[in-house]
Amino acid sequence: MSDSDKSADMVPVDLVILGKEYRVACPPEEQSALIASANLLNTRMQEIRDSGKVIGSDRIAVMAALNITHELLQQRNSRDELSHSVTQRIRTLQEKIERALENGQQMEL
Repeated sequence: MSDSDKSADMVPVDLVILGKEYRVACPPEEQSALIASANLLNTRMQEIRDSGKVIGSDRIAVMAALNITHELLQQRNSRDELSHSVTQRIRTLQEKIERALENGQQMEL
């Protein structure tokens, strides 16, 4: 697929973040996710701006990005820990089942 074919599959989406308008092209199936992402970013940036602790849109954007990235990494770590815990529990159950089956087979002999 050529670059012109790829761009033909894109739709323009108008976003407003901290009062500034941005036009971003994205695949139609990702439009709602893009809008939700922009809304989250806008909300976070407004919260940071309204706190009065950070001045300047560039700094506000960086702080919002850092906060959102930090939350993403925390969720990823939590998911990884949960996945590890579930995997360990499954292994334990498999071992118990195997032992029970071995004991059952021995009893049948």
